Amino acid sequence: NNIQRRLAMNIVNKLDFTGQHIYVGLDVHKKNWNVSIHSANLEHKTYSQPPDPQVLVNYLRRNFPEARYHCVYEAGFSGFWTYDRLTEQGIDCLVVNPADVPTNDKERVTKSDRVDCRKLARCLRNGELEGIYVPSSIKIEDRGLLRMRHNLIKKQTRCKNQIKSLLHFYGKFIPEEVVLSHWSRRYIQELENIRMARPTGAMALQTLLSELTHLRELIAQITREIIALSRTEDYRESVHLLKTIPGISTLSAMTLLTELVDISRFPSFDQLASYTGFIPNTHGSGEKERQTGITGRKNPVLRTLLIESAWLAVRTDPAMMMAFNHLCVRMKKTRAIIHMAKKLLSRIRFVLKKRTAYQVAVV
Repeated sequence: NNIQRRLAMNIVNKLDFTGQHIYVGLDVHKKNWNVSIHSANLEHKTYSQPPDPQVLVNYLRRNFPEARYHCVYEAGFSGFWTYDRLTEQGIDCLVVNPADVPTNDKERVTKSDRVDCRKLARCLRNGELEGIYVPSSIKIEDRGLLRMRHNLIKKQTRCKNQIKSLLHFYGKFIPEEVVLSHWSRRYIQELENIRMARPTGAMALQTLLSELTHLRELIAQITREIIALSRTEDYRESVHLLKTIPGISTLSAMTLLTELVDISRFPSFDQLASYTGFIPNTHGSGEKERQTGITGRKNPVLRTLLIESAWLAVRTDPAMMMAFNHLCVRMKKTRAIIHMAKKLLSRIRFVLKKRTAYQVAVV
């Protein structure tokens, strides 16, 4: 009888949060996570746990069975694997831009991990957060290959500048006819043949040249891999369409496709322009309003790519050249090229949305 009574009491006292919502704010770090759990009306608990999504899921299911779980964390070094794991477990998860989280002055002055996770949970419960777009893990890895090449190019440029600085410091100069073939095989061979006064100076120069050679080999290897990727089923057609636009090469097309992922996620051109950073910054108060150049919020890879591609487009496409020349009458070239990059972005959107090749204007 006692056993039956205890079983009956357990059935009566069984937790059931059906229809209720639980909000979780995560401050994600490498060694631990700070977690703040809120219900619709109050804060349940703020604590620290190991950086494991399954530990959080087990806690929620044990303490709030049958509830609807909502989770949020800030985009950062940890990427999107936490989002993937939580989503696989049936948890509604948001990843937000840290700059877009509403913050009061007290939270800004007394910043800590516990304050941050509480703030995230509160804002999530109040509906004040808008998540960023999270691509699939496959697209993220493809994008990582393009970004790695971009980073290696920057390292190569830095290495070249270090070599030129070292040579200038020691008064070593390359013959003028060789300088014209800048960073060609002949130019690098001339650098290797330079004789320094001491073995120490020779070692410093040789170290930089070895680094440059290694970087060039890595860039060539990654470039071949990107070209092979562009010929796969996922990218072949889109790359072909984008290359019909003057100024767009295979590498440019692959960068566009891996950064944008899905052009349909931008309902309007203004939203796409905002994502790439081609909208003006506006400051206004009362009756005064002024623009202070293009916004600092951007996808830096895309904005740089579009500006570089625009310079090529105005040299190869007569329609772009004509528009560029008209703009240069009333503004500097550096400002005019921003308008041309935005025009190029409009062409890219048209080609990707309509799935049709771009037709160059003819007389």
